[in-house]
Amino acid sequence: MTRLLTAVTALSLGLSGAAIAQDYSGQLKARQGQFRILAINLGTLGDMAQGKTEYDAEAAQAAADSLVAVSMIHQGPLWPEGSSEMDMDGTRAKAEIWDDWEDFGSKWSALGEAATAMQTAAAGGAEAIGPAMGALGGACKACHDSYRAPRN
Repeated sequence: MTRLLTAVTALSLGLSGAAIAQDYSGQLKARQGQFRILAINLGTLGDMAQGKTEYDAEAAQAAADSLVAVSMIHQGPLWPEGSSEMDMDGTRAKAEIWDDWEDFGSKWSALGEAATAMQTAAAGGAEAIGPAMGALGGACKACHDSYRAPRN
């Protein structure tokens, strides 16, 4: 009987650990989804700024509006403690995010400010998009330098 209880306890502890990681899979997919949306829209604007595609005021505005919308998503639920690259596969989020949540939040806010500036720039033509892209890239880089692990 003792062996059976030990086996059941060990199995339940092992499954509860897997369940916790699985609980975060939705949050991980959501936060990665927001970054994919950012990347798609940054690509649209970047291609226009670089002359790879013709400037399209409507498409530029839609892309800038999407950047702002993503930047306004409340981040707390997408970043549960225990969902770093040290805790689960499929993420490059460093554990340092949770050590300095305030700084992480300020970097996310800086992205929102740069996205808002892009909304204004998007109406100004391809020439106006370039400098705004620099600010957006700087906001992304500041966060990635501190809080994203390198690719394996």
